[in-house]
Amino acid sequence: MKITGWEVLTLPDHGDSMMLLVLDTDEGLHGIGEVGIRSRQKAVAGAIEHLGELLVGEDPARIEHLWQVMFRRGFFPADRFVSAAIAAVDVALWDIKGKALGVPVYELLGGRVRDHVPAYIHLGDDYHDRGRFLAKARDLVAEGWGHLRFAVPHAPDGVLDQRASMRAGIELFHQVRAAVGDEVELILDVHTRLDPPEALTLCREIEAARPYFVEDPLRSEGPDAYRMLRSRTAAPLAAGEQFGSKWEFQRLVEADLIDYARVDVGVAAGLTEAKKIAAMCEAHYVKLATHNPLGPVTAASSLHLNLACPNAAIQEHQEQPEPEIDALFTARPKIHAGRVEISEIPGIGVDIDRDAARRYRAVAAERPHLRGPDGAFTNW
Repeated sequence: MKITGWEVLTLPDHGDSMMLLVLDTDEGLHGIGEVGIRSRQKAVAGAIEHLGELLVGEDPARIEHLWQVMFRRGFFPADRFVSAAIAAVDVALWDIKGKALGVPVYELLGGRVRDHVPAYIHLGDDYHDRGRFLAKARDLVAEGWGHLRFAVPHAPDGVLDQRASMRAGIELFHQVRAAVGDEVELILDVHTRLDPPEALTLCREIEAARPYFVEDPLRSEGPDAYRMLRSRTAAPLAAGEQFGSKWEFQRLVEADLIDYARVDVGVAAGLTEAKKIAAMCEAHYVKLATHNPLGPVTAASSLHLNLACPNAAIQEHQEQPEPEIDALFTARPKIHAGRVEISEIPGIGVDIDRDAARRYRAVAAERPHLRGPDGAFTNW
């Protein structure tokens, strides 16, 4: 079997763009993958063009070999945008191999170690209407969700005052805990918005309300900052959604600075690399909490990773596509309240009506621009 070509599809997704890659072969099988970075899709599309030229004529079954070629062929290490392109190709290769052998991908990763994958859901950003926000939390728990995620607030006018955001985050966390009770697990996403003093105070002030984990409390560029935070708070810490390889995870994992690794299969160079990151994490008792604010393809690839990894803890539940786009998918994971179900479909268990999908041309949304009270740009 040989790779004959590739196709990029961009589908509307709640005002954003879902970027999918389809690899074709000379035996009629195709595989599908997804780009995990939406904010710079033109850059990733350029990387895919370079990678595609390396892939045509190659045997798609040689997944590890092709990963090495893609990651290392350019001499300079693949950064996050190149790794996001590699991720889409890599998942598509696993999809092809599963289809060729007639088995779901988790069987190729060692077989499943669990009967389903726990999942958490987002509460959204409507925290300024506190009554509605807390009512939604109670409603989701009543539906069967046992893990809820929400973010540290910022002002609706796009201003992020770190001290005010810290105080609001502390208040909100305790209010949600009081609203849903002690049995529901709560995840607070700082989204790299706070500097170390504010992140530390936040973590310490919510310890008594037992967070499942605090996500991305610090920026990812300087992971050594986690040493200070780790030594001064008992709150479980999670990071890694911005990392593109095992080498970026290495510093946090081997120094035991996090409790949960936020591996994004669509960013961290695909299933081939994610499985290696998971093994490194297992040796340090770090659990997987896979990141996925994307589409059904990344939901499926995350499912297969988590089914095959003994240290998987939970999977992020992406927002359902809008009905018109959802109808394009002829197969996709089944998600119930609090869990993602096993798929027995060969490959990753996702497929799409390509002819219908080609009618769409979506453009990625610009991410919010936040500024401090003094007008300085800050992280969203």
